[in-house]
Amino acid sequence: MEGTSDPYGGHNGSEILPPMQAVVVEAPQPAVVHKVMAQPAQSSASKMKGKVKETFFPDDPFRSFKGQPLQKKCLMAVKYVFPVLEWVPGYSLSLFRSDLIAGLTIASVAIPQGISYAKLADMPPLTGLYSSFVPPLVYTLLGSSRDLAVGPTSITSLIMGSMLQKGVSVSPSADPTLFLQLALTSTLFAGLLQASLGILRLGFIIDFLSKATLLGFKAGAAIIVSLQELKDLLGIVHFTDEMNLVTVMASVFQHTDEWSWQTILMGACFLVLLLSARHVSMRWPEFFWISACAPLVSIIISTVLIDLFKGQNHNISTIGHLKCGLNHPSWDKLLFDPKYLGLTVKTGLVTGIISLTEGVAVGRTFASIRDYQVDGNKEMMAIGLMNIVGSCTSCYVTTGGFSRSAVNHNAGCKTAMSNVIMALTVMVTLLFLMPLFVYTPNVVLGAIIIVAVIGLIDVPAAYHLWKMDKMDFLVCLCAFIGVIFFSVQQGLAIAVGISIFRVLMQITRPRMIIQGNIKGTDIYRNVHQYEEAQRVPGFLILTVEAPINFANTNYLNERTKRWLEDESFSGNKQTELRFVIFDLSAVPAIDTSGIAFLIDLKKPTEKLGLELVLVNPTGEVMEKIQRANTTHNHFRPDCLYLTIGEAIASLSEEANMAIP
Repeated sequence: MEGTSDPYGGHNGSEILPPMQAVVVEAPQPAVVHKVMAQPAQSSASKMKGKVKETFFPDDPFRSFKGQPLQKKCLMAVKYVFPVLEWVPGYSLSLFRSDLIAGLTIASVAIPQGISYAKLADMPPLTGLYSSFVPPLVYTLLGSSRDLAVGPTSITSLIMGSMLQKGVSVSPSADPTLFLQLALTSTLFAGLLQASLGILRLGFIIDFLSKATLLGFKAGAAIIVSLQELKDLLGIVHFTDEMNLVTVMASVFQHTDEWSWQTILMGACFLVLLLSARHVSMRWPEFFWISACAPLVSIIISTVLIDLFKGQNHNISTIGHLKCGLNHPSWDKLLFDPKYLGLTVKTGLVTGIISLTEGVAVGRTFASIRDYQVDGNKEMMAIGLMNIVGSCTSCYVTTGGFSRSAVNHNAGCKTAMSNVIMALTVMVTLLFLMPLFVYTPNVVLGAIIIVAVIGLIDVPAAYHLWKMDKMDFLVCLCAFIGVIFFSVQQGLAIAVGISIFRVLMQITRPRMIIQGNIKGTDIYRNVHQYEEAQRVPGFLILTVEAPINFANTNYLNERTKRWLEDESFSGNKQTELRFVIFDLSAVPAIDTSGIAFLIDLKKPTEKLGLELVLVNPTGEVMEKIQRANTTHNHFRPDCLYLTIGEAIASLSEEANMAIP
């Protein structure tokens, strides 16, 4: 009889039921455990070769040579040394037009900057122009950047001038010949350092100058440079040679009787003119040429005014007579006297590192904008060799400056030929136009320097550091304070010291976390970062996110013991600890001290009745573990697991625990 449905959609008891079927219950499958494999065996020589290659040749510059005939390899080697040969064969008239405009434009910047920066370094004005003639020609042959415009920069000029003044008892005005000899010798050592870093591929050394360090250092140096130029803007004759805020300001107000209202008026007018031109170019980038031409226009106008109104008779100092002529050989002026050798080496090292960092950074910046590659090691060799050549041709330290390179880029340069155009323009100036600068006022040169270094103060970048990383901001702030209150080199040393200390802290105090399981998944994450990650009962899952070595094993040992003690004293029997899992997924390398730490860690865990297991040791770590097992079987195969999930499933099954 057919059954009826109840009001709720069910069936009453008169329902005819189907015959019962047997239910098959599957037995629980054992947890799948994958074996942890070691990396393929390699000889010590091949391992060393691989490490050396990755350290010094991470870009593998010779990979394109493979499989090529000998003749082509030789041609490629010559092109590698002289990158100019890569673009000269395809050079065209249209490219030359663009480079001609760019070269003439940056020459209008290079001429006033060359004179001004030489003055900033306490050297003859001609030295700055010499440094804008020979080095760009050398860089064109050896450099790999299309946009880098080479010449002296404000930072290197300031550092060289301040370091040499502090190191010798003779002032530049009292013995200019000695001072110039020391500057040329320092330039030689700077070039030797830079070329050596490139040839030996040790460019990672300059990475210790972090962006935060350079940001604070440049801002502090810009303020010190600007304050030093108050001497010319106010017309002060007797001024301090010190490079710190307190001394400079004290010197300004101690010599109020030397202030010249004519000089102040002229300086203020041209300062407003230059700042206005800079503002227009920043507001409307298509008018970049206004800011580029403003320094040269200012020099021309001020020179004409001084000549017409006899400004030298109204307490306005001028450059004076400059001789016409190209660079003189100066290898005979290099000074290797033991009395000054330490000073020139130290000055060369500091200016070499700073100028190299600036040049490589500027080159890479514009290369990324135009989507081409700049070889850092080629740049080091090119900058180093041009400074070596420069030291023998009356030039001081040069590099690729940001302001010149920005003008070069905005003017539409296509190749490094723009450097050649600029150098030829400077050559014409040196040969025929130097008498025109006789009435150029120093106050205008000071205004040009101030406006040029204002761009080094990047407040938005400092604010970004504050928002992103307070430690980086502290490094930046220390560099800034050190430069303006102590000295340029002390500020740099303080910032580099803090940066190195930070790296050491990251090495000696690596990040160590407790992981938990995200419910319903086989994913394990930091319990403090993910709220949904829950501790697995009976398991303490620890992760180290750094190499384990002699510098941090004591810290890791103490930190692990503290966690074990906290677990043992918690008194929670429901989550009584049974296993300690050490996740090695984020440990790329380990040394013998690290292996000893893992072995010694077994003792306190066994003493507390716990079992220690290791999860996912990387290739090098697994290799060291296997070597440790050859003498004593410290880590049995059942103590090594590929994933945390497999480890928990297998250990829970063995201990008859509920699998989470």
